[in-house]
Amino acid sequence: MPGVAIAVSGLRKRLGKTQAHDGLTLSFEAGLLHGLIGPDGAGKTTLLRTMVGLLRPDEGTVSFSRDGAAVPLAELRPRMAYMPQRQSLYGDLSVGEHLDFFRDLYRLPPGVYAARRAELLAVTRLERFVERPAAQLSGGMYKKLGLMCALLQSPDVLLLDEPTNGVDPISRREFWELLYRLAGEATTIVVATAYMDEAERCARAHLVDAGKTLAEGAPRAVLREAGAASFDELFLRRAGASR
Repeated sequence: MPGVAIAVSGLRKRLGKTQAHDGLTLSFEAGLLHGLIGPDGAGKTTLLRTMVGLLRPDEGTVSFSRDGAAVPLAELRPRMAYMPQRQSLYGDLSVGEHLDFFRDLYRLPPGVYAARRAELLAVTRLERFVERPAAQLSGGMYKKLGLMCALLQSPDVLLLDEPTNGVDPISRREFWELLYRLAGEATTIVVATAYMDEAERCARAHLVDAGKTLAEGAPRAVLREAGAASFDELFLRRAGASR
């Protein structure tokens, strides 16, 4: 099945006194791993919440399409997964009990669940910790558990809000290896992060600040066009010019 493309056009959104989006326009190609890069307050979380339908823009649109044909959000939502920055896992439930809970939530058939459970436990390397309560997991393992719960339904669109924030370098690397594997399955993935180096790990990078688009495209092409050696340099230059 073809992947899902996402088009963000002219978004404006005010949250209290803060202008979270100020004409934000972005294009996420189907079946690719996208990095939504920007500092705290750039509008990343607000965009992800708007994309999944938790917030409505004051102006502008977010549209979805598959093989050129429009797909309504209501139709796509069961095939979307959103992992917020602050996950609401249950500290007293084990890794296995979390998976069982989301199995029931998604109403997965026994055979489908058993296969997906085994696959996810293997790729996240959490088989040995299946009986461990969530409250006793390390930061990296806790994030992986949240991702597993989101992936049980094999989503077409996966939205992740700063999934590697606060985890150790090894867990961070393993998390990205897992995302690469998912991207190979034609899943459209959008990863919001404040780490500039993670832009280079993506097929497409989208730099945002103060609710505006600074640059987007293939990472090397973006750097080459800007004449920058790194995304740190590019971001500081573009962000300074936009203020």
